[in-house]
Amino acid sequence: MASYDDDNQSKLMRKAKENPFVPAGLAGFFAIVGYQLMKMKHRGNTKMSVHLIHMRVAAQGFVVGAMTCGVLYSMYKEYIWDPAHKPKEEK
Repeated sequence: MASYDDDNQSKLMRKAKENPFVPAGLAGFFAIVGYQLMKMKHRGNTKMSVHLIHMRVAAQGFVVGAMTCGVLYSMYKEYIWDPAHKPKEEK
């Protein structure tokens, strides 16, 4: 449980160190959206709705990919890298 003197910035940094793929997913999301918004000027005769759907699918795909990589990384770290570190159940 977080203490009350823990400010927001250090809490954010601690969470980012625990799950490094969350900030990467957010950064990728905003990069894709920014790129697609800049690209919107030169979309030609493509409808706006089609362009926005493609932007949404690309951004969501990047976030889902980052989340999947984060889950796989945490599973690797927990079960393969150091499985002896897990506390044993008492009988």
